[in-house]
Amino acid sequence: MNTKTDARPAADDGSPSQPPVNKPRIALFIATAGGLGYLPKAPGTFGSLVGIALAVAPFFFVFARELCCATDHPPDSVFFHLDPILVTQVTLTLLIAAIGVWSAGRAAKYWGIKDPQRVVIDEVSGQHLALLIGCGVPVWWRAAPLQDISDSFGFISLSAPLSWKYLLLGFILFRLFDIWKPAPARQAEALPGGWGIMADDWIAGIYAAIGLWLARAAGL
Repeated sequence: MNTKTDARPAADDGSPSQPPVNKPRIALFIATAGGLGYLPKAPGTFGSLVGIALAVAPFFFVFARELCCATDHPPDSVFFHLDPILVTQVTLTLLIAAIGVWSAGRAAKYWGIKDPQRVVIDEVSGQHLALLIGCGVPVWWRAAPLQDISDSFGFISLSAPLSWKYLLLGFILFRLFDIWKPAPARQAEALPGGWGIMADDWIAGIYAAIGLWLARAAGL
């Protein structure tokens, strides 16, 4: 990548003042969550909705597989049983985080702004993380009995309360903490490149997950 090209000054609307030679199209597509970041109103909110969709999607795929390939053989041990939903969710978390740091850094450098509003991959990642930790990890005293665990659904799957009320609460909490940016979220914005763009949303996601845990512990 030509650093002189990417470092061109930005116009008032956040776009480069001169057409660059090498536009990072893939990075911009990812950083804006497929173009949602270009929406004139509340692009971060739409980014959070993508994070919710990613949190819910694995359940549909695994449930569909269960319906097509049902089996009655229980796992040998729950401790050695890999829950496909948990594996998928953790993989998604790491993948979105990695490509988010890369694409957000490229987009910020291209537009010449440290944290462009058009970059919403950080909201996608933070919202997904909030639901993974807040809903995907079971409240141990409410977990499903081990005998109810099939060979397709493990400890996490049967204990994940991804009902509409927890999805809505997780969405509200994440947006609240993302806007509020309690410590150390605001300090994390000082990190270089894409790390600074992504890290504050990860911290907001952790705060939102704690809120979800408290709500679940209270039986809400």
